[in-house]
Formats: sequence, C-alpha cells, structure tokens
Amino acid sequence: MLGDAISDERPDRRALILVENLSVPFDRRVWQECKTLRDAGWEVHVICPRGSKRDTELEIEIDGVRIHRYPLRAATGGPAGYLREYGSALWHTARLARKVGPVDVVHACNPPDLLFLPALWLKRRGARFVFDQHDLVPELYLSRFDRGEDLLYRGVCALERLTYRAADVVLATNESYRDVAIGRGGQRPADVFVVRSAPEIERFQPVAPEPELKRGKPHLLCYLGVMGPQDGVDYALRALAKLRDELGRTDWHAVFVGAGDAFDAMVELSQRLGLSEQVQFTGRIPDADLVRYLSTADVCLSPDPRNPLNDVSTMNKVLEYMAMGRPIVSFDLREARVSAGDAAVYAPANDEAEFARLVALLLDDPEKRAQMGKIGQERISGELSWRNSQRSLLAAYAVACRDHTPVSAGNPVSTGKKRPRR
Repeated sequence: MLGDAISDERPDRRALILVENLSVPFDRRVWQECKTLRDAGWEVHVICPRGSKRDTELEIEIDGVRIHRYPLRAATGGPAGYLREYGSALWHTARLARKVGPVDVVHACNPPDLLFLPALWLKRRGARFVFDQHDLVPELYLSRFDRGEDLLYRGVCALERLTYRAADVVLATNESYRDVAIGRGGQRPADVFVVRSAPEIERFQPVAPEPELKRGKPHLLCYLGVMGPQDGVDYALRALAKLRDELGRTDWHAVFVGAGDAFDAMVELSQRLGLSEQVQFTGRIPDADLVRYLSTADVCLSPDPRNPLNDVSTMNKVLEYMAMGRPIVSFDLREARVSAGDAAVYAPANDEAEFARLVALLLDDPEKRAQMGKIGQERISGELSWRNSQRSLLAAYAVACRDHTPVSAGNPVSTGKKRPRR
C-alpha cells in the first residue's frame, strides 16, 4: 500500500483536519484525504460544520475517521453575516480542537483563510501546520463580489499572507495554485505539493442510458455542480437560448444538477429566457440519480466564465464528467485545458454564441463524442488519478513531520526547528 513505509516508520501519528465551508464526508476531497491518511496508519480527526440534510450527527466515527461537527448558519446579509458565520466557526473549531487534544499535524482547508488561527494555537502545542488551499480567496473575492480591490479585498489578502506564513507545508490543487503559493506566498518550492482533486471512481460508474430522461428529445445536455455567482450557470442558460433561437435547435433537453446561492436566480433566469419547457433544475440528488443523468447525457456543460479565480482553478465537475466518459463544452480557461485536454472543446472565454455552436457541433457528431469520452476516462484513470494525489499527500506529511517527535511518544512539543522561507 502507498502508506506502508510511513505507517511502519511512524506509527500512531494523529492528524486533525479543519474544514469550514462543507460538512464531511460530503466534502469529497477531504474525505479522500482522510481515508488516505487512515490507510497510512494515521489516527484522523475532522472538525467541520454539521450538514442540514446529511452529515447531521454532532459526533460520529465513519470508516475509522472520527468526525466532530458543530452547528453553523451560513452567512446572509453582507459582511456582518460573514463575521457572524466565521466567528461562530472559529469558536466551535477551537472548542472541539481542545477536546481532540494534542496532534502531530493540523491540516486546515480554506476557504476562509482564517483557520490559521486555531492552527497557530495547535502549533504552539507541538503540531505541524499543513495548509490545504482549496481556493485562492483574494481571486474568489474579486470574482464573486465584483467590488474591486477595496478594503475588504486588502483584508483577505492579508489573511492569506498570514496563513502562508504560519504554514509548514502547503497543498495546492494544481500547478497554478502552486505558483501562487511560491510567488505570492513566499513558500519554498520543496514545501508546496500538488494534491489534485480527483473523482471517486467507484462513485462514477456508468450505467445503461435511460432515454426517458431526455423528456422526448433526441439529446440530453447536463450541468453538474455548485450554482454560485461565479459558476456560470447564467452563461449556460443564455447559451442554450442562443442554441434554440439563433441556431434553431430544439432537439435537446437540459438538466441542471446541484444547488447554491444562485439557484433561485437561475431558475428565474431560465423562465425569463423561455426555457422552462426544456431546462430542468433538480437541486441536489442522490448519487444513483446523478449517475443515471450523466450516463444518459450526450454533452456536458462547463460554463465557468473566465475571471481571476476560474482561470486558475480545477473544476470538479470537469473531472466528474470525464470519469463518466462524457464529452464537455467549456470556456477556454487555463486549468480547464490542463484537466480535460482533448476531452473538451473550448469556446473563447465568455463567448456564449460560440459555446452554443460547439454544443450543436457535438450533438451532430456521435463519433467525436465517443472519442472525447474515451480520452477523458483514460486521463482520469491515468495521470489525473487519485493514486498520484495520494503519493503527493503522504510525501507532504512526511516533510511536515520530519524531525518531529510524535505526540504519542509523550512529548507534545516539536523538537524540530521551522525551516526558513525564501
């Protein structure tokens, strides 16, 4: 196994993973990391919010991972709402961290870039700090709120700098994020590890297509993912209106799977565009139903517009489409090309008319769709597989714990010195 060498050499290590924006195991990336560390011999604890419909237990052990959850109300009402949310999350995280006790590694996942605060408290008690950078929060702020580089933007930049400064090791989701950690974050290249997110293959196993899901149309289009202001569902809907009105194509039904802050607004936009008869919004659905839709889809949509965040971010939906062998239409984003390669076709950034034209071309070319789907599956099972990310994750932990006495040895204080930055 990947973790044999580490688990044999350093038994009984304890890791504490901190998450604020999703519950676990609903956060698939974090759950894969938990299982990888568990298999490598680590005792793994997680502190995260409690879910509303799933992950509702306050404390539970799942597959050997101990999960400690707290109640959290999502932010509403502008900055005051975020202050309320983050203040509550930090208080509960600190409370539960004291309950967990000494750990060898505190592994904090952003957003927000505030979890360095409990991580610093644990560092003073001997832990090493692994920063798992899921998002570039300054770019997220610019892309989501369209307020420019104002006072709040400068504040989130400062919090990111403090997080980098506190971290012993950084996990980046792709090479673009790694470049930011080294350049903007001042991290040594040897301390930044690319741990790509990857779909759980066992979760994404194609089944027989179900033509009835197409609602009487020859073709099915599918969107899967979060529906936030920066996720481009509005671009997809306007492109579908152009597909119908400018290209004369009505031979399709589209399903949008997922939820988020913009869900209601996107349903309303669909109605305003006159798409209600051809576009279906499911909300979040069970995995079995998701697989049914993806197995039936002829083309999958990745309409994330180019903005400071999306251009350098790896989109989970693209990887999941590829795992299911589906061809993709995407805007031309740097990391979209890195992930999908020839499993996607690319419209110029934010060009809805060209996005619609590429959808039409794929609907008319079943051989190309099949070829693109095969390319995607091969990439997911090869260079983009979770196996490669597992190796990188365990290597990062080995570096973080170098010259560090395990807390289980009765000495909760690190004997190693923090390595200098560039």
